[in-house]
Amino acid sequence: MSAIDDLVTELSRLPTIGRKSALRLTYHLLRQPVEQSRRLAQALVMLAEKVRPCPECYNLSEGDRCPVCADPRRDRTLVCVVEEASDIPAIERTGEFRGLYHVLGGRLAPLDGVGPSDLTVAALVRRVEALGVQEVIVATNPKLEGEATALYLQEQLRPTGVTVSRLARGLPVGGDLEYADGVTIVQALAARRAM
Repeated sequence: MSAIDDLVTELSRLPTIGRKSALRLTYHLLRQPVEQSRRLAQALVMLAEKVRPCPECYNLSEGDRCPVCADPRRDRTLVCVVEEASDIPAIERTGEFRGLYHVLGGRLAPLDGVGPSDLTVAALVRRVEALGVQEVIVATNPKLEGEATALYLQEQLRPTGVTVSRLARGLPVGGDLEYADGVTIVQALAARRAM
């Protein structure tokens, strides 16, 4: 296999990048100065070597703990559960949420082979018990799998006695939290409901 084919194959493994897009990106990179390609390659290496899941919340971090968990000003009695670390910046941009996060690492999707043991649900339950959390806000995406995951979380958290709430409607059904605008997220946080 040639270097071009190798890169096209690797790029086409990225989400939303098909073979044609991967080929266009490859030829674009070939037209750039070699130094630019080296910077891109170095950035990818650094990403792989430095970024790890936070041991507390599973957010992405370059340190021992993520910046949210390390911030003593955060409300440790309030935890917002999201599907992926990429959902956190959307909520943080609003400046309204001052609690902690917990990243599930996906959502229940039996047809895709994703079950409860593939998510960080057990770690969430342990965290809720250990920190004395008073409320868990479930911020899974408003899709079928996200709703199923929310119901599963409610059942798993019931024995802890913690209040479990869900982001209010206002987020579009079938949409991703990562792409929601700040006003929609603020309204959804403010109007969350108990499950």
